[in-house]
Amino acid sequence: MSDGTEATSPRRLAVCWSGGSGIAYGRRLVEVLLELGHEVHLAATGAALRVLEHEGGVRPPDDLATLFAGPLRARLRVHALDAVESTPASGSARLTATIVVPCSMGTLARIAHGWSSNLVERAADVALKEGRPLVVVPRETPLGVLHLENMLKLARLGAIVLPAMPGFYHRPRTVAELVDFVVGKILDRLAIDHDLVRRWQTPSQSPSAEAAGPFDEGER
Repeated sequence: MSDGTEATSPRRLAVCWSGGSGIAYGRRLVEVLLELGHEVHLAATGAALRVLEHEGGVRPPDDLATLFAGPLRARLRVHALDAVESTPASGSARLTATIVVPCSMGTLARIAHGWSSNLVERAADVALKEGRPLVVVPRETPLGVLHLENMLKLARLGAIVLPAMPGFYHRPRTVAELVDFVVGKILDRLAIDHDLVRRWQTPSQSPSAEAAGPFDEGER
């Protein structure tokens, strides 16, 4: 990581996986947060675990912590979906932020209407009621009117609605770079320093700079 990543002090965050497509975003976010030295409280719905197997080709382990490298697990807490007594379920735990990634349309709808039927939905509800950052990362297309209304409702309640829409202006060469683009957007909204993506700069008119592309010098 670049020197800039050291400027962000360690934080405690809840990351929740629901059953929308795009489990790679959720896995990568947890991995990056742990690598940066943050504490992560992870919860996943049953549908998310099925997506993990289908999209990621990984049979869900008994302990989701085993999906991550051993040294990282010291900062990871995995909570059962029905663990209403766990840290993400309490406002007094004072987590820095909650991220639901990927966020299915069903989970998004229940969060928007205050229906907390499991830990993922409760963690999001706590973030809203405590006035702390809540980031929801929906992955659906096309979007129906009901989907859009629910997103608008959440945005008006203070949530950050960040659809999984990777850009291409950084000229990605791999799927991993597309995933990092979205994860980088999440980290940016939480003011967490990272070097996952190249930063856009005003394009220069010089031929050499134009060939290199309008990104920060030295970025990958």
